[in-house]
Amino acid sequence: MSHANAALTPRHRLIVGRLVVDEGWPVSEVAARFQVSWPTVKRWADRYRAGQSMQDRSSRPYRSPNKTSPQVTRRCIQLRLRLRESPVQLACRSGIAPSTVHRILVGARLNQLSHVDRATGEPVRRYEHDHPGAMLHVDVKKLSNIPDGGGWRYVGRRQGEKHRAATPDKPRNKYRDPLMGKACVHTVIDDHSRVAYAEIHDDETAVTATAVLVRAVEWFNACGVTVERVLSDNGGAHRSHQWRDTCTGLGITHKRTRPYRPQTNGKIERLHRTMADGWAYARCYTSEQERRDAPPAWLRQYNYHRPHTACGNQAPFSRLINVPGQYT
Repeated sequence: MSHANAALTPRHRLIVGRLVVDEGWPVSEVAARFQVSWPTVKRWADRYRAGQSMQDRSSRPYRSPNKTSPQVTRRCIQLRLRLRESPVQLACRSGIAPSTVHRILVGARLNQLSHVDRATGEPVRRYEHDHPGAMLHVDVKKLSNIPDGGGWRYVGRRQGEKHRAATPDKPRNKYRDPLMGKACVHTVIDDHSRVAYAEIHDDETAVTATAVLVRAVEWFNACGVTVERVLSDNGGAHRSHQWRDTCTGLGITHKRTRPYRPQTNGKIERLHRTMADGWAYARCYTSEQERRDAPPAWLRQYNYHRPHTACGNQAPFSRLINVPGQYT
């Protein structure tokens, strides 16, 4: 590709060379026709005569005696991964200028600490499947139920404790705390399009999780998406025989993340944060039922209207084609 200010494209350079060399046109006449200087026409004619390419040559110098050595570059990258220090601190350790360290880190895509995994110190490996349905991410997000009258986030801790104490006790089991209980948000998100599906239940058992998966797959199929794989964590429901048999019956390949490695399922973890900011704690709910009634409207706004940076600041449904109700 020619540079932005090139007067002649490679195709026109070839025409210039043929007019001068093959057809014998004067250099000045060709220059007037293409509105360029005669040295430009002569340069491309000489290259055509010598059988050289009409593409731009690299402007890189033949020799760079002051170029940073590979050893210094490697040391800066290793220190960045191991110590996670700033360019100024790494410059003191390496004996080079901070601007040089910053240039090295930019070239290695390590100029931001968010590009380095906190647990392992390794560069974050990002991926995205090339079509919808190639991979679904599933997970369960547990939220404390809201007492009647509102939770402590909006009414304050003292008043929140009063509301919590006044709420009737719930049946106790291993999925609930002694008083208020938990809301288990079963979430599903498509890896390519970021289209999301969610249901709220009182538990995360294998029976509930598999039922949510079946309904999610049916919902994606109705959107014209054929599900091929599903990625989950190593929770009990996802390691059960019922989950395995359900995936087999749906024709889906089941994959699990590496133990103690939630970053592998990072897309759905990020969805949980978006749901917390946009729905779960977005406003003051006076009861748990009021909050549980809100997700359908929020999911529709998220899927159809909310700009998503991973989708080029378009809504997730923009990556699906010919979906019923896509433009409503």
